[in-house]
Amino acid sequence: MYRVAIPSARRANGADGSAQKTCKTLLIVAPADFVSESLIFAIEREFHWITVEQVPTLADACVGFEAPVSLILVEAKQLPQVAAQSERLALLHPSAQVMLIQEDGRQEVSIRDVVTARNVRGVLPMNLKLDVWLSVVRLVLRGGEYFPLSLFEPIVERRRAGVLGPIANLEAPSPKAPVAQDGETDDFDELTERELQILAMVARGLQNKLIAAALGLSEHTVKIHLHNIITKLGAHNRTEAAAVYHKRRDSVGDRRVSSDGVVPHAQHTLS
Repeated sequence: MYRVAIPSARRANGADGSAQKTCKTLLIVAPADFVSESLIFAIEREFHWITVEQVPTLADACVGFEAPVSLILVEAKQLPQVAAQSERLALLHPSAQVMLIQEDGRQEVSIRDVVTARNVRGVLPMNLKLDVWLSVVRLVLRGGEYFPLSLFEPIVERRRAGVLGPIANLEAPSPKAPVAQDGETDDFDELTERELQILAMVARGLQNKLIAAALGLSEHTVKIHLHNIITKLGAHNRTEAAAVYHKRRDSVGDRRVSSDGVVPHAQHTLS
């Protein structure tokens, strides 16, 4: 693990010269030259309660830090490793949000990969203006999400060309085995694989617009699926449906649906 040197005086005093105490860690997972020292200085100046630590890989991030980690900025190229390290990260940094960072607005990851990745709150291009970049960091620190419009450009272009189809062929029927729990039939028996996938995304707090973009569907189609989900589960709204999902997650797993809402047997068909 390496630590980017920051003047100790910055840590001891806030922007107004008053004494400040660092109580949170912002962890950057990227090569040493990916984030400049001036940007790290700007982060710690803007968020006086934060200290910045930097490590090269997610495996190196699975250690304890002096202050609790509240945000992990991961180089976009390391997205495939997020799933592999998610359990260890959650155990060591339970309150940390994860956000991808990339050199510019060009697509390095797909919107489908991002929204189905566990605990990833969005994508942050490094070529934004400093005040905008810091504003996005502030948004995510407060529990928000950020997705640049450039991430949706491939979908827009395909729609303009009239060739857009589902990003993944998850509609194929599959045998349903009844899942009983405490002597009762599980409500999820009535849900299709697509409905389960959408419900998992809803349970993560994703809006219909993002779900539609990730799955190559229209918002109207997502709304129809969501209406059917709510009806089948006997819920009154999407919040109740999400609560049912979290309660029955173990049963969902028996039907080959993972905690991030992706159907494992269909993962290899995703592009």
